[in-house]
Amino acid sequence: MALITRFSRLFRADLHAVLDRIEEPTILLKQAVREMEDDVVQDERNLKILAHELEHIPVLESELEKTLRDLQLEISLCLDSDNEKLARSVIKRKLECQQRAKRLRQKADAMEKEVAGLAGRLENNRGRLSAMQQKLEILEEDTTQNRAHANASDINVTISEDDIEVALLKEKQTRATS
Repeated sequence: MALITRFSRLFRADLHAVLDRIEEPTILLKQAVREMEDDVVQDERNLKILAHELEHIPVLESELEKTLRDLQLEISLCLDSDNEKLARSVIKRKLECQQRAKRLRQKADAMEKEVAGLAGRLENNRGRLSAMQQKLEILEEDTTQNRAHANASDINVTISEDDIEVALLKEKQTRATS
C-alpha cells in the first residue's frame, strides 16, 4: 500500500513539474495583472456608488427632521383639542419616524466605515497592481533577452577541416602581402 502511495506522489510531482514547464510565467503574470485591474475597477465602481449614496443621506435626514417637527405640531394640536385617539395615532407616526432616523444614521455610519475600508483596500490594490506591472515589464525584458541569446546559440555551426585549411591559406597570403 505504501508503495502505491509513493508512486502516486511521484506521478503527481512529475505531472506538476511538466505543467510548470508548459505554463509560461509571463502569461500567468499577465493574467494576474488583468484580474487585479478588474478588481481595482470594481472597487472604484463600488466606492463611487457608496459615495453617491452617502451624499443623499443628509437630505433624507433633513426631511425626517422636518417631518418630526410637523408631527410634534400635530401632537400639540391634538392634545390642545383633547383628542387623545388622534394624538396616539400621530405619536405612533412620530415614533416610527424617529426609528427611521435612527436606522438611517446607523446605515450612514456603517457606509462611512465601509467607504473608509474600501478606499484603503483600493489604495493597497493599486500599489500591488503597480508592483505586478513592474514585475511583468522586467520579466518580459528578461524573456526577450533570453530568447535573443537562445536564438543566437541555437544556430548550429559546423566547420569542416577544409574550411580550416582554406582560412589558414588566406591568413598566410595576407601575411605574405603585408
